Amino acid sequence: MIHYLHREQNIPAAMETVWEYFSDPKNLNPITPPDMNFEIIAGGEKKMYEGQVIEYRVEFLRGVKSLWLTEIAHVRDLQYFVDEQRVGPYRFWYHEHRFEKTVAGVKMIDHVTYAPPYGLMGDLVNAIWIRGKLERIFDFRFQKIGELFGSGK
Repeated sequence: MIHYLHREQNIPAAMETVWEYFSDPKNLNPITPPDMNFEIIAGGEKKMYEGQVIEYRVEFLRGVKSLWLTEIAHVRDLQYFVDEQRVGPYRFWYHEHRFEKTVAGVKMIDHVTYAPPYGLMGDLVNAIWIRGKLERIFDFRFQKIGELFGSGK
């Protein structure tokens, strides 16, 4: 089964500043919860570009590190980019990041389309644990972005 997570955040900053921050893969680390022990292994040395493959290690469960390989599948400067999982914990992962200029700064929209592994069992685990974990990751991200750029609702 396919699942969705949608988040929006207003960032009181210039589009160029926001884009510059989010197009640098190294900035994923400070906006990822510390208990996930997020680590870029390869591919994150350059500013984001279409076709870029980035290899991470991430700890979804305490003590269990998972390899996650994503490709930046689409990029339109100052508008959006999409990362797609190539290898990792999900059966399917498509994360669209949109940036819209507003009077007060930038509206950032995250839309994640994902499918857990293992069919019906994965859907059950999603209901019990995965969905909540993703929401906590994006809650943490929302808070950190607010700290970095100032609060926007």
